[in-house]
Amino acid sequence: MPFPFALPTTSSVLLSDFVTSTSHPSLPLTATTKRSIVRDALKKHKRLSPRDRPAHLSIVQDALLSYVPYLLALASGAGCLDVDGEQIEVDVVKPLAVEWRSTISTTLPGREPPRPRVTGLHHEIAFVLSSLAYIYVLQARSELRALHGLSSPSAAQRTAAIGAAMKQLLQANSVHRYLLTVPSISAAKDALVDVQASTISALASLELAEATLIVVLKDDPYAAAVADVRNESNTDWMFKSPEMPPVRARLFAGICLAAAEHAGAAHALLARSAGVKVDEDLVRFANDLRRTARAKAIRFLAINSELSAKTGEALAYIAGARSELGLPPLASGETARKGLKGLRHAWQEKREDRKVASTSSTDWGLDAGRLEEARVVEMLHAKWDRENSTINVQVVPDYEPLLRQLPSAREYHTPQVWTPPTMDETTLWQMRAPVQPNDRAFKGDEDDSGDEDGYAAARSEPVGAFPESADEYGRSTTSGSYY
Repeated sequence: MPFPFALPTTSSVLLSDFVTSTSHPSLPLTATTKRSIVRDALKKHKRLSPRDRPAHLSIVQDALLSYVPYLLALASGAGCLDVDGEQIEVDVVKPLAVEWRSTISTTLPGREPPRPRVTGLHHEIAFVLSSLAYIYVLQARSELRALHGLSSPSAAQRTAAIGAAMKQLLQANSVHRYLLTVPSISAAKDALVDVQASTISALASLELAEATLIVVLKDDPYAAAVADVRNESNTDWMFKSPEMPPVRARLFAGICLAAAEHAGAAHALLARSAGVKVDEDLVRFANDLRRTARAKAIRFLAINSELSAKTGEALAYIAGARSELGLPPLASGETARKGLKGLRHAWQEKREDRKVASTSSTDWGLDAGRLEEARVVEMLHAKWDRENSTINVQVVPDYEPLLRQLPSAREYHTPQVWTPPTMDETTLWQMRAPVQPNDRAFKGDEDDSGDEDGYAAARSEPVGAFPESADEYGRSTTSGSYY
């Protein structure tokens, strides 16, 4: 499942103190207003409960998309570039200095991620567009959550959710690809780990891997059958067995191997990030996604062998899939639920089920679907091992030679570069209006402290005091006593 990114927050800044425009005097002031709206939306989003955040994503997205045209116009004017054929003259008074919170860097447990100061319009563009890409990923995550909940969606609902999630992931990939085409961002040496070129490239590969992997989710009946087992209210098993239509096994295996290659590239880039390290959860997620994709590809090859009446070879592929998932091989007639390891495995599954069922949980799916794939592999092993032991007894070969003969990867998507929104002709003409002496930019309703949780505001009240009674505890003006 997509990684649960945290949206960064930023400090307040007056852009007109850093840039001016002789051709479009109102542009810096209007851009400041748009940026203040973005800052307020990000801070409000962080204070929301995990249950309310998915509904608030569209508000933050609209604020970012409204700010992007003005920000890119300032950057184009500073670089002597035209905007839709119109020249914008922008003078840089001094380099833009603003704080952005680093959300994917390694931090000490229990501490807030740092909010360092970055300098330059290119860093502002990088953080704004990275936040937009995170929103697309989080929207895809909320779409896919319905497929892993306690209710069983219909085939139409499943197809619609997968299609919407795929579109969001490809959109996030295109935004990150656009960032790599900006020379000042891709060549920046002083960038934070969140917006380094290697990190942006890794996130683009990770999103492409996720978008590729969910292609097979729509036509994978085994994953849907295992998801139905989680639904305690599902009673279909009483009168019919799960339908397992034949799948295009080798085609799906190639698609999964392509996803594994993209996830492997993302893991390699994230693991060797320069300077500050990337969050270990993100690095582990990329590695788990690679292993899950390879295991899924091997499982489809096992299905193809079983459909060809090669049950022994299918069981060997299943053993290879378990090896990719980091699970020990199973002997004939053995299940994964025996002993302490079986209890531990069952406990992990139940804990993940509780995370999926809870609307306040934000860390579900951090294993990138590895436990879900392990369930499918275990189900197929039990079914085929029983058939092979009773009906058609075949020798189970070693799985290592089979894994050395995996088919080549097959790309499904053609990545596109994002096209940023631009200001229309009417808006550009409005920016030519001179700034009046009484014109003021909207600075936002939120405070500019680094504490988004309201702790600093809460400390303004005396300890143990009744709310809004701070005046009753003030010092006397006639003496130095509190009383």
